[in-house]
Amino acid sequence: MTARLIKGDEVAEEVRAEISSELKDLYDGTGYVAGLAVIVVGENPTSLAYISNCEKQGEKMGISIQVHRLDQNISQEELLEIIEELNDDFFIHGIMIQMPLPEHLDHKVIVETIDPDKDVEGVHPITMGKLFSDEKSFIPCTAHSIMKMIEHTRQPVYGKSAVIIGRSNIVGKPLSLLLLRRNASITICHTGTVNLPDICREADIVVAAAGTPYMVEGNWIKQDAIVLDVGVTQVEDKMVGDVNFQECREVASWISPVPGGVGPLTITMLMWNTLEAFRKKMDRI
Repeated sequence: MTARLIKGDEVAEEVRAEISSELKDLYDGTGYVAGLAVIVVGENPTSLAYISNCEKQGEKMGISIQVHRLDQNISQEELLEIIEELNDDFFIHGIMIQMPLPEHLDHKVIVETIDPDKDVEGVHPITMGKLFSDEKSFIPCTAHSIMKMIEHTRQPVYGKSAVIIGRSNIVGKPLSLLLLRRNASITICHTGTVNLPDICREADIVVAAAGTPYMVEGNWIKQDAIVLDVGVTQVEDKMVGDVNFQECREVASWISPVPGGVGPLTITMLMWNTLEAFRKKMDRI
């Protein structure tokens, strides 16, 4: 039986409707609008396209998007000053720094300057620590997107075995904690893991986030497993994932495509976190 598709746009549309409804209720109750500041340094075409999508989605949902387009050669001191101003801005509830940054800017210092209460990307060390400690916090957008896609299948997670290929701070590590919260058993792997195919064959859920095109083959997948492809790599004239889609689709029960899978959801979950930050701010006034 051919696997059913987990389409990111379909899942995102459901979440967007929920965000829009809650933002309207908050506006009706407070008179305030959620505000998201987006900082982009330089003219990277991919970054600019992503920011444009953020603007369109956010404004459609009822979020005020304030984009700061900065020169490639901006100094670190100048950038930190802008972030501090946004930290103090009552009308800005979330701050996002578009990656990658130019090499002369220290990513770690810049991220740590963001007010944790406005860290809607979920990348500040304090935010990460809260996630690890099982406290309420902002969830990194890609990891959160994957959880939403798993929920969309309506398949049980409790007691299931999940393999995550990839150990980044924005996907593999936070996703492992989110799945643990749902009482799944987790194995985190990477491209250097010995016997990786054998490990994957035991998994009810496989998440591929290694950035290696077509790495996961059909004979790696357990019958009726859920397969989520997070990898995105440009190969010749098209974007491809980490999963050999055609092979794995013949074995899995559910599978996400590339493109059209996790990607469309990440901006939506950024807006979800902005809503959470806005709600928290309104609760204080």
